[in-house]
Amino acid sequence: MTQSAHAYAYLRPSAVLDGADGRHLDLATSGGATPLGAVANPRFFAGFLADPAPAAAALLAVADVAAARYYQPQLRASLDPVVTANGDRLRFESFSGCCGVYARLDVLRAGLDGDEIGHGTTNVDVNNPLREALSRIGPADPLHLAVGPDALEVTSLDGPLVEKKVPLPERWLRGFAETQVVAAGFDLRAELPAAEAVRFLRSLPRGGGRSSIGWVVPAGRTLRPTTRPVPGAVCLPGPERLVALQRVLRHALALRVYGPPAGAGPVASAWEVVLPGMRLTLTLSPDASRGFSGEGGVLGALATGTVEQDAELVAVLLAWEPRIEVGDLAEQSGLSPERVRAALTRLGTAGQIGYDTAEAAYFHRQLPYDAGRAETANPRLRAARALVAAGAVRLEEGGATAVVTVDDHIQRVRTDGAGRVSCTCLWWAKYRGGRGPCKHALAVGMVREGAQGAAKGLEA
Repeated sequence: MTQSAHAYAYLRPSAVLDGADGRHLDLATSGGATPLGAVANPRFFAGFLADPAPAAAALLAVADVAAARYYQPQLRASLDPVVTANGDRLRFESFSGCCGVYARLDVLRAGLDGDEIGHGTTNVDVNNPLREALSRIGPADPLHLAVGPDALEVTSLDGPLVEKKVPLPERWLRGFAETQVVAAGFDLRAELPAAEAVRFLRSLPRGGGRSSIGWVVPAGRTLRPTTRPVPGAVCLPGPERLVALQRVLRHALALRVYGPPAGAGPVASAWEVVLPGMRLTLTLSPDASRGFSGEGGVLGALATGTVEQDAELVAVLLAWEPRIEVGDLAEQSGLSPERVRAALTRLGTAGQIGYDTAEAAYFHRQLPYDAGRAETANPRLRAARALVAAGAVRLEEGGATAVVTVDDHIQRVRTDGAGRVSCTCLWWAKYRGGRGPCKHALAVGMVREGAQGAAKGLEA
């Protein structure tokens, strides 16, 4: 697995400090992007948390996911969460080390009381003393929150006091790219009031046994388990992976469950606990042994010929907006909604796009990666481009069927009247499109797009 060293440089450790005006939660930042460019230690917010106890518990839940591996848990995982300031909220995000659980805490304007919320993205230091201090925060005392250092502190220090270097797998970046594609296909499937939400979540296993895949179906004000994906059911793959939500149960106002329509096999799902002025969401991959990085949902968009140029155009329109609507971007850019979605998918491969299931909208963040880095690291996409370059694809008359020759093997790719693609290869037989297109289908799509472009050129 390809890894690169990712360096964090903090001016001091994050900490909960006691001051004359109460307790202060100071979150140290490292290497952030802002509207003014890259900043070594950006400052995004200073003020009070409206509800300190649930906020502290929710931050710990995000940190729990960053430190966990739900598959092969004996291997260590330690990545500092990402924080994005979108002008009207703060978003804290993390991935589990196995890349199968994505956590996000949205602290909305109602949960903050202070100065202007900035714009930008950075990492925040989460250390063991901070975790211990957060676990002791109760509801009685006000809690001041600072995301980033004060200007005086920046100028009075000669250099970073805390440095960390961690191995950052490519699959972590690819996981960020895949989750926004997966979540964009979710709809709200169930909403439980506080008491039922607590009862249901406390009934789930906390680990220690074999990971299982099951489904739940709405039943009045609660959820009941079912052994198969009946209509209206939501997949709950590896229920022990929701253990981080246990931290916030006593503060929960409701539980919302999101997912795609139930199909024949396991699918991803999102579990959102509504808190005072906040939302904590865990998104689960279709299986505990199956990280988001291999889902392949981005491949179809990345294989189109115009996506790179479209992404460059769309990128200048984002501006750390908390809600990005495809229709608005299409109007501003002059692109079709389909091309805008493909451009957002490519930007997602650089970690620049996330998706908020609660608001059914994309949002902008800026991670320190090049657009297309995940594309070049994807073996199926590289293999598809190699097939096209080798002339291995032949479109049959009518264009609905294509033949792909690989060494001495021939695969047939068919497209039905509804645009659904199938292939005769073993990958397709195993996953049936559930993990994105195979290399043969990708190669056929590239050739078909090139042929359509050439035909339009002749017409012109």
